[in-house]
Amino acid sequence: MIIYEESELYIEKEQSEIPWLKIFTKEPFLELGDVPKELRTRLWEVFDVIEHEMREYYNPKKINMASFANMLPRVHIHVMARFENDSYFPNPMWGEKVRESKLNLPNEEEFFKRVREALHK
Repeated sequence: MIIYEESELYIEKEQSEIPWLKIFTKEPFLELGDVPKELRTRLWEVFDVIEHEMREYYNPKKINMASFANMLPRVHIHVMARFENDSYFPNPMWGEKVRESKLNLPNEEEFFKRVREALHK
């Protein structure tokens, strides 16, 4: 599900028990170094906004950022709010599950609204 879109990038929600967004460039660049400098700068500005809003809204233990692009060979950045009691913590979300968890998190639509508003400033 796309929650935000600009002319050269968009943000998509990953289905997960944790707050997890992915930032994509619309043009399918293979490597971050292939992305024009202005767009690369915008990617990091968007990451900063998402990280800030995740920290303020969800108060996670940690923010994880990843960009493997092995399975989906194009530039995209994962931004994940992690909690000590999520199913995988302290492992990565792609790692081994260590417990069953039922997180009680605030409404994600309000979080998406905050991200969109912060990106329009």
